[in-house]
Formats: sequence, C-alpha cells, structure tokens
Amino acid sequence: MFPHALHHVQLAMPAGGEDAGRAFYRDLLGLEEEARPEALDARGGVWFYRGELRLHLGVEEGFRPARKAHPALMVADLDALAERLERAGCALVWDEAIPQVRRFFIDDPFGNRIELMEGAR
Repeated sequence: MFPHALHHVQLAMPAGGEDAGRAFYRDLLGLEEEARPEALDARGGVWFYRGELRLHLGVEEGFRPARKAHPALMVADLDALAERLERAGCALVWDEAIPQVRRFFIDDPFGNRIELMEGAR
C-alpha cells in the first residue's frame, strides 16, 4: 500500500537539448537510451536506464538548472569514471564530508547538479 521503490528521477532541460543529454548521460556516463512512449514524443526529452536506474530528461519552458536538488548515482569504479569525465573536459568537485563514502559532484550539460558516489549503503 505504501511507496516502496523509486521508479525514476526526472531532470529538466531546455528545448532542443536531447543531443547534449545523450552525449553526457549515454556517451559519458554509460547509460542506455530507453524508448519513450509515442504519446510523449511531441513534448521532447529523452529517457535513460542502466539496470534498475532510470533517469528521464524532460523539456521545461523557462528552464532553470537544479543547483541544489540532485540525483546521487552509485558507481562501481568512481576513479575510472572521474578520469573519463576529466578527459572529456568536465569539472569535478570532490567532497569528503561523509565518512566511508567517496563522491564528487558534476554539472550536466544544462547545469543540473549530479552526484556520483561509491561506498554508500
């Protein structure tokens, strides 16, 4: 009867940002693109997944990036991903505030804050 799982996280993006979203979430972070229902095609956006993780990008009129609210994505090899992102020119902000958790923050192409982490329960 009560909520028991998170189905997906949706982040906003400006109109026409699908290719930039694919370049970041698919090509850099390694997520796979998920087909969207045909009824939603006119709205724009793009959906991604890997295993149980689902992340949707939706077009928002008057878009403003999420600077505080953010998804935290678990990563099996944080150092390898950090190196990959740095080679692509992304700026990483490492944070050591939580013991036993290694993490950094990065902005997606639209300025949304994304947390990438390993070691958390």
